[in-house]
Amino acid sequence: MSTTTTTKTAAESEPITLTLAYDKEIHEEYNYAAYLPVYDEKTHFPPLQPFKFHDRGLAAAKDKPSLLSKSNPDLQVSKLTPVIGTEIRGLQLSKLDDRQKDELALLIAERGVVVFRGQDFKDIGIDRQKAFGRYFGPLHIHPVGAHVKDHLELHNIYLGPDNEYRNKRRSSRLTTVGYHSDVSYEHQPPGITILTLLSVPPTGGDTGWTSQTAAYARLSPPIRTLLEGLRAEHSGVPQADGARRDGKFVRREPVSSDHPVVRVHPATGQKALFVNPGFTKRIVGLRDEESDALLKLLFSHISLGQDFQVRVRWEEGTVALWDNRVTAHTAISDYNVHNPQEGLRHGFRITTLADRPTGVDGLESTWE
Repeated sequence: MSTTTTTKTAAESEPITLTLAYDKEIHEEYNYAAYLPVYDEKTHFPPLQPFKFHDRGLAAAKDKPSLLSKSNPDLQVSKLTPVIGTEIRGLQLSKLDDRQKDELALLIAERGVVVFRGQDFKDIGIDRQKAFGRYFGPLHIHPVGAHVKDHLELHNIYLGPDNEYRNKRRSSRLTTVGYHSDVSYEHQPPGITILTLLSVPPTGGDTGWTSQTAAYARLSPPIRTLLEGLRAEHSGVPQADGARRDGKFVRREPVSSDHPVVRVHPATGQKALFVNPGFTKRIVGLRDEESDALLKLLFSHISLGQDFQVRVRWEEGTVALWDNRVTAHTAISDYNVHNPQEGLRHGFRITTLADRPTGVDGLESTWE
């Protein structure tokens, strides 16, 4: 981040100083300046509390007659790959009714990620954007990330010449690829995430997803059987420690959870791997060498399985929705932020919390 300034905004009790994570001068004519990244360095949240979750996909008709209506002449639906990813054109997220949203939840669970093109979602206002996300579950507030002013539920996605923090975290690696499932260390980790890009580069900055259901199914039966009886530790501690080391504010103390290595989706009954290189640290109950070897196998399998992955190119008006319970994803930061011709990549993420992971034969997540 090249520029740090402060501003004040009204809060419930007293003014809160915000640190701007961008250079105000270079964005004076930017249409989405209100969405630029800031840090509230005062508000601290208590631990997340357990809640009852009902998956919206359970209420959906399997053939999705409302969402994929044959009476809509503008509707275009296509599979991005045989096993993961669906693209939809001619249907506005902002105009979906509850029945269509239920069917969308089921479609996302089945296809992993659904990409909507030509959307007005970024222009409907923050209150409506949050209300749309809240339909699928409680909105998650990221414990360390930048956010939109006055709206901590909107996790900021920003990479520009005035803020290269997202790139610098990867500066010691050969690749920017880092597959993860959003904040999977939470006791009830996310279900559906909604990502909207407000500014997209003409090329580069794609997002990749991998199908954890296909990754699970590809494993040999003996390995699947072994994994179905195991839990793995997902930890938020390294993320919080890294944020503190970089001078960032931690608004909620980190937690760790032992989640089933194979979880069952409540709406589809599908089994999926639930480990990821971003947050999974060890397999509970195994010797260190055993855990390391098994996780190395799984991480390599998830990251290299191009035949069950999809890479999505962003364009104006694109919104992507995915299910963290059956996918892992990665940003691909392959462009030069210092070249004005390569543009700005900026957006926001709305993440909804979901069920406590349940594995095969009722194996549940545990934590201290």
